[in-house]
Amino acid sequence: MQPSNYMYVDNIPVAVEGERNLLEVISKTGIKLPVFCYHSDLSIYGACRLCMVEDERGRMMAACSTLPKPGMKIRTNTERLRKYRKNIIELLLASHCRDCTTCENSGKCTLQDLAAQFGITNIRFPNDKLEAEKDTSSVSIVRDASKCILCGDCVRECNEIQNVGAIDFAYRGSDAKISTAFGKPIAESLCVGCGQCAAVCPTGAIVVKNDTPGVWKKLDDPTVYVTCEIAPAVRVGLGEELGLGNDENAMGQIISALHRMGFDQVYDTATGADLTVIEEAQEFVERIEQGGTLPLFTSCCPAWVQFAEKKYPEMLPNLSTCRSPLGMFAAVVKEYFKDKLPEGRTSHFHVALMPCTAKKFEAKRPEFKVDGIPNTDAVITTQELIKMIKRSGIQFKELEPESVDLPFGSMSGAGTIFGVTGGVTEAVLRRLICQDHTRSELARIAYTGVRGMDSVKECTIHYGDRELHIAVVSGLANASKVIEGIKAGELHYDLVEVMACRGGCISGAGQPYISQRHRTKRGEGLYRADKLTSIKRSQDNPLMKDLYEGLLKGRTHEMLHVDYLHKAE
Repeated sequence: MQPSNYMYVDNIPVAVEGERNLLEVISKTGIKLPVFCYHSDLSIYGACRLCMVEDERGRMMAACSTLPKPGMKIRTNTERLRKYRKNIIELLLASHCRDCTTCENSGKCTLQDLAAQFGITNIRFPNDKLEAEKDTSSVSIVRDASKCILCGDCVRECNEIQNVGAIDFAYRGSDAKISTAFGKPIAESLCVGCGQCAAVCPTGAIVVKNDTPGVWKKLDDPTVYVTCEIAPAVRVGLGEELGLGNDENAMGQIISALHRMGFDQVYDTATGADLTVIEEAQEFVERIEQGGTLPLFTSCCPAWVQFAEKKYPEMLPNLSTCRSPLGMFAAVVKEYFKDKLPEGRTSHFHVALMPCTAKKFEAKRPEFKVDGIPNTDAVITTQELIKMIKRSGIQFKELEPESVDLPFGSMSGAGTIFGVTGGVTEAVLRRLICQDHTRSELARIAYTGVRGMDSVKECTIHYGDRELHIAVVSGLANASKVIEGIKAGELHYDLVEVMACRGGCISGAGQPYISQRHRTKRGEGLYRADKLTSIKRSQDNPLMKDLYEGLLKGRTHEMLHVDYLHKAE
């Protein structure tokens, strides 16, 4: 006889151990129920009804919104349930664009997968979905209402997790749709370009904007010198889709693949992160010692910068004037090649490979253009790179790793950990209080509380004769809570690191999507990469001295800083 805290799933006894719904209990038996509107990180919505189960009396209930109780007897796979689920999918397909082969989401669409799972080869109902005009106004994402199934995942992500509120449900009944306020183009809304709506969309209704055609064109032009920089988080983001482990450091293979596709030079954005560490640490010290505006908010994340501009403009004086690692490094690369192009090359095209959709917006900001020409000519995401590799026929798993190119071939481990929440803070602390690069000294900083996947982390550091109070925040809704606490006088910090995506750049919308439990693994992948670097602190990178005494001499503020308070026109 089973203990009283057990329930039965298809006659299998399963312990009820505080799960918040039947879906979580059922998953413990190895059964994966079909779902559209359920995400463990979001509130319970219960709209799609695909996860319906039967109790012993034949009553049907949604597994995602039903509390588990000891003694319950649930069936998950009856003829009635199979027919019910198949009908739902058919009805969804009847009001859905069916151009699957030309959809950006083809091959990773939940609706497509479930249609195959339930053997749907014919749809009995006519397609009543009117062709909708695509919203391509954003430089980060594309919205296609003809592919929307009204699951609400994007709405809850935008409102609950990010607190942006750019989209919501509009109208009722058969007229219901996802819309911006007053139906404006998404680029004219409160959207900050974080792309997390696209990350959770189960169909192709919201996808990352594809900028690879322009990159291919430049790669095919023999007169164009094409360079590329790779953000730290990318190296642990694409492995699983290309035959490697989900958290495996694939940096060497990525460089090799880019070289094979025709990129002339490939660099690591961690080099730019070293510049950011040096400049941001200096700015922080100056604000502390000279009574400047505190707390200092980091400015590496472009979605967070937009969020501050649109929702908290009164906090802009608190933003660091430092450009992001991309912004700094792109300025350096463009300046270097201004008069150093190889013979036969007449122009330079710089590409940034990023885990982030908001970087597409950052690259187009007027603040990061020189005489109207952007420092970063194109931004492609990890997802776009995966498509380019597959299109090239490159067998990624079989590639021999290669190293980054000179003259920017040196970077520190501090720059590498920028891709995980807390990494920016830890890198700055290595600059400020780390007396040497011994393992014990580095571990002292690592265990201050800056590491981990918690949405809000706090730590206190001794610097000189004062204590520094630091907050590390990921997820824009959490940033709002911290800001409101600061404004109310309830919270007091000297430095606040903000990343728009939970877990940091490793969870950027340009990366293949992962759930909460896998974020830790990606973060650990970056910390392992840090351990394998011989240079641990940004100030120990010999390239920094060369840059400051050479290309950046007398131009540090011009090339490495930006004024978001007084925007460039």
